[in-house]
Amino acid sequence: MFERILMANRGEIACRVIRSARAMGVEVVAVYSDADRDSAHVALANRAVHIGGASPAESYLRGEAIIAAALETGAQAIHPGYGFLSENPDFVEAVEAAGLVFIGPSATAIRAMGLKDAAKALMEKAGVPVVPGYHGANQDPEHLAGAADAIGYPVLIKAVAGGGGKGMRLVERPQDFMDALESAQGEARTAFGNAAVLIEKFVQKPRHIEVQVFGDGTRAVHLFERDCSLQRRHQKVIEEAPAPGMTPEMRASMGQAAVRAAEAIGYSGAGTVEFIVDGSEGLRTDRFWFMEMNTRLQVEHPVTEAITGVDLVEWQLRVASGEGLPRQQEELSINGHAFEARLYAEDVPKGFLPATGRLTHLMFPDGCRADSGVRAGDEISPWYDPMIAKVITHGPSRAVALRRLAAALGATEVAGTVTNLGFLGALAGHAGFAQGEVDTGLIARDIDSLVVPPEAGPREMALAVLAGLGLLDNKSQDAGFFLWQPLERELRLIHGGEEIAVRLATLSSNAHDLRIGEVPVKARQVAGQWRLDDHPAPAVAIDGHRITVFARYGLTFDLVDPLAREGAAGGDATLIEAPMPGLVKAVYAAPGQAVTKGDRLAVLEAMKMEHSLLAARDGVVAEVLVSAGDQVSAGAALVRLEEENA
Repeated sequence: MFERILMANRGEIACRVIRSARAMGVEVVAVYSDADRDSAHVALANRAVHIGGASPAESYLRGEAIIAAALETGAQAIHPGYGFLSENPDFVEAVEAAGLVFIGPSATAIRAMGLKDAAKALMEKAGVPVVPGYHGANQDPEHLAGAADAIGYPVLIKAVAGGGGKGMRLVERPQDFMDALESAQGEARTAFGNAAVLIEKFVQKPRHIEVQVFGDGTRAVHLFERDCSLQRRHQKVIEEAPAPGMTPEMRASMGQAAVRAAEAIGYSGAGTVEFIVDGSEGLRTDRFWFMEMNTRLQVEHPVTEAITGVDLVEWQLRVASGEGLPRQQEELSINGHAFEARLYAEDVPKGFLPATGRLTHLMFPDGCRADSGVRAGDEISPWYDPMIAKVITHGPSRAVALRRLAAALGATEVAGTVTNLGFLGALAGHAGFAQGEVDTGLIARDIDSLVVPPEAGPREMALAVLAGLGLLDNKSQDAGFFLWQPLERELRLIHGGEEIAVRLATLSSNAHDLRIGEVPVKARQVAGQWRLDDHPAPAVAIDGHRITVFARYGLTFDLVDPLAREGAAGGDATLIEAPMPGLVKAVYAAPGQAVTKGDRLAVLEAMKMEHSLLAARDGVVAEVLVSAGDQVSAGAALVRLEEENA
């Protein structure tokens, strides 16, 4: 076994590999970029080496710097993780030329699977089923019709030079082929100036099912399948193992095909053979076809680990150090069911745009495995993939594992950036998905219902006010007023671009009555726990004026004190200040102007809302300190009134 290895990656996968290696007694050297100097994977490693700037091209893609770091620190092998250099055969050869071990397949194996057309030809030769199709130069209609018959209906006629659906026709019966061909060729000729077409098998209800393989360079075993059909724009969202509806016959056929694929290229280490499966008539042994092979550890490998009890990273290190396969095929079995959900910093309402920001709070519940490369306080960098974590659950059955996933997502707490947590929760609760009705088109079909933003209720609004004022931990300076009479005030929250008025009556340090619109909410602290209308209060996180209530996958509020809005800096309310950062949209005050209490002096745009700043008392404007169009920070002086005794 190795004494020391170098982890040539970052984030979640680096942390995952480091933990397994160190549990085996193997020391790990991390590498890091400028942006990752204080990252989680650096903290977990025995030692860390700086390799360059923030961009991947300046750091994690610099093979020569990574190899130099390994040699400098006495590492014997390099683990590539996934992404970056993990499937770069030139890097593999450079590692081996330096006298180091690459923890993964050979450069020859990676190249064999790198070119998709060549890989399919190789797989066909090895007896692995590939998607039937005709891509030849003979465009004679009778020849094309014969090709369609050989492929088997339904088929797709596609323009060779096509795009945007032009020159494409679905043909379900042989008698319709000639008319469809003529139509497709005519459209292709008009759109692209090229009438040539190809014929492919049409997969009516496509499912993405992949098989985990592991080889020692000569022999290989499979660790069963994963279903990765739940995708959005070809990006996996939730994966599971085993595949719903899988039969013993289908599993055996797919497993044998995957092993043939691995052994055909002398594969060593962990790899995944991906198949496209036609699930329109259930899972049938004649309805799956090779798509590609990923010559590395997959992101979704934890679900396989959960159902087999195998640590795939441990296996990688053992085989790379010279051991044979740790288990034979007959020694591997499936135990229960597992799911993995990919939690990302992304703005779902804005089309799942990647998001950045500092994670002010991050917590995962007991009962799930959370593979993460970030901690509370870490920045989600714009330089890399915005994954926060993978949330993995296991159970004795698919139904139990899915309920555990839904519960784990509901109890996950993230603050500081927008995430896809609510979207994942909606998927985990999707009725069709729960019944095993999975295919690659599910998310696209139901996207509108899956991205509905959660609505905050009166109790969540009340809790946000109490948290923002420091009343949940009795830190508010207003506590002194409780001895004589209830302290009443009106406050305003901003949530989802809307402003909400909240009336608060503080009865004691552990009792408050609130009113949101016409809805009353009673907040009481009982045995050290806050309850809202006798419901337990969820957890909260506070970052300045931003409050996150951990209900319904996280609800964010901004608390605005109306006293600040009136700009009362002192007892005589002489200075009108900005209650939050924003843009001055308009100024209505002028020096020498007489104003009365409540007059609108300026308008500030913040949080996508316009906020009127009002005079806190009668007086005369002494000075206007801003102009329309100015960007101001919180607390900036906007208008000054003359002193009352002036």
